[in-house]
Amino acid sequence: MVNSDARLFAFSQMLIFVAASRFAKNRFPPFGCAQGMLFCAMLVFVAASRFAKNRFPLFCAMLYARPYMAIAPILSWEGLGLLQGNGWLFQDIDLSIAPRDRLALIGRNGAGKTTLMKLIGGLVEADRGKRSVQPGTRIVTLEQDPFFTGYDTLMDFALHGADAPARHDVEAIADQLGIDLSRQAESASGGERRRASLARALASEPDLLLLDEPTNHLDLAAIEWLEAWLQRYNGAFVVISHDRTFLERLTRATLWLDRGSLRRKDIGFGGYEAWMEAVYAEEARAADKLDAKLKLEAHWLQRGVTARRKRNQGRLAKLGEMRAQRAAMLTPQGAAKLALATDDAKSKAVIVADHVTKRFGGDGPEGRTIIKDFSLRITRGDRIGVVGSNGAGKTTLLKLLTGELAPDSGTITLAKTLEGVMIDQQRSLMAPDKRIRDVLAEGGDWIDVRGVRKHIQGYLKDFLFDPGLVEARVGTLSGGERSRLLLAREFARKSNLLVLDEPTNDLDLETLDLLQEVIADYDGTVLIVSHDRDFLDRTVTITLGLDGSGRVDVVAGGYADWDRLRRERQQGRPVAKAPAQTTAAPPPPPPPPRKAKLSYKDQRDYDLLPARIEEIDAALAKGEADLADPALYTRDPERFARITAALDKLRAEKEAAELRWLELAELVEG
Repeated sequence: MVNSDARLFAFSQMLIFVAASRFAKNRFPPFGCAQGMLFCAMLVFVAASRFAKNRFPLFCAMLYARPYMAIAPILSWEGLGLLQGNGWLFQDIDLSIAPRDRLALIGRNGAGKTTLMKLIGGLVEADRGKRSVQPGTRIVTLEQDPFFTGYDTLMDFALHGADAPARHDVEAIADQLGIDLSRQAESASGGERRRASLARALASEPDLLLLDEPTNHLDLAAIEWLEAWLQRYNGAFVVISHDRTFLERLTRATLWLDRGSLRRKDIGFGGYEAWMEAVYAEEARAADKLDAKLKLEAHWLQRGVTARRKRNQGRLAKLGEMRAQRAAMLTPQGAAKLALATDDAKSKAVIVADHVTKRFGGDGPEGRTIIKDFSLRITRGDRIGVVGSNGAGKTTLLKLLTGELAPDSGTITLAKTLEGVMIDQQRSLMAPDKRIRDVLAEGGDWIDVRGVRKHIQGYLKDFLFDPGLVEARVGTLSGGERSRLLLAREFARKSNLLVLDEPTNDLDLETLDLLQEVIADYDGTVLIVSHDRDFLDRTVTITLGLDGSGRVDVVAGGYADWDRLRRERQQGRPVAKAPAQTTAAPPPPPPPPRKAKLSYKDQRDYDLLPARIEEIDAALAKGEADLADPALYTRDPERFARITAALDKLRAEKEAAELRWLELAELVEG
């Protein structure tokens, strides 16, 4: 059929070309035969092409698709396999990267993301497979923890090696990132080292850029600068990151490394979670046919993830209510209504800052005011996010609020019963030769989790560890797994104040979901310093935004709410103000909601809808895969129409089911 179409297509265009040539010779004698013939032939050729496209669609589809199919990848792996210990970390992986690919590499901590990145970059030898790189392709890797030992200054690091970029290019990038590369490498902070690594990588003019957690240790201004640079970048990149906002803004395709295999889908990270849940739903149905042990494993590894996300959806709705309540307690400047606070609010106060100012460098012109005239009442249950650029005063504010640092003027009052836990991602404090059992339970089988006794293997499951790892050494864990172990240890301690300093560094996306859930269920107060915009939007009730001038914006809401306020101020637009306060006492707080007892029908819907949503996701994934066949419409247009109509119906059913389940979840959770 294709050969017949091709011959008819060629013959029809030849006839029309001859006719066009004769017409041109008579119609445009002043131009001469050649020019007129070419002009008219081009016009009629376009008409002939449109006719042929309708008359011979299969041939033309192949003809027009050929230029895209012919684009050669700049790098590929065939049959990639790597041994780790007694087994394969991954096996039989095929991978190709096109010149303009924007790829997110997703996977659990310990799945091998960083190792796969090093294999792509040629930094690690594989045990099996063939790696092909297009000649002349320049590949540059930004490692998660680059090695700075042996370099005197950050500039020495940026210019080391035979493949170092030009000095003036490095200086140009460093200037935009705001980093002084003459700093001593040994004493440089994590943020300064990250900027130096970025300056080296970006100035190298790579064709393929491999980025392993590029936003770690960067402040929000630097992250936004990096996003803008990558949006202008003409090459390909692969990125590992826990920053959902960063991934959603930049990626166009997703590589999912899961249990030793690699899947690819040409959707950005924004569509990853729906794709993942559809895959897990399909695998869970397949697991139902296996023995009971495999069913339990599938339930823990897969369905727990979906259930956690659905619970977090309900918590997001509650978070909005909490933000609205806190907004009603803040003046336009963000100061707490100290004079009007009810007795109940006073009894719940855990930290009270009253007109606090902190300055470094003395009162002279060289001095700098970090915090100026800051007031806030933090109550039990508040989730406070602290954001701002590096050097704006985030750490200073945190130390003031926890009593570690005294203000120059004003007062900080802490509740007498306050018991704080600081989680600052110091993984190095856990000795690599210790077992997980030693870290969590001092070598025993039981652990006290905020006063409740739990078996260590059950507690490991709560933090997404395989219970069989209880005897594993800390040194064998990935960076993300060590961070997760640190969270598990610190969350077990009895406390009513959690202080989290960049808690999302090195965590995978599923652990971030878990962390959101643990914070939401924590019955104390939480202070969070983070650059992760999505995490703050999903977690905090109040955001404290610092701009470096000494002012602290107090905003009821997350990062997006503070960013909106900041942009309105920069653009000179009037910032919305809260209603004027009066001396009248505020209305009494509403009574706590009573948990509703579900009817038989509601309870049945609440129990069965999650499984139905999983079935719909699987059906949607199958239908979308069928529609991805470019020849389906021409081969069987009726089937194409049936599938399209069925997908529309399924999407509507899914939306209705999710809304129904969330309504019931709110009733159940009160």
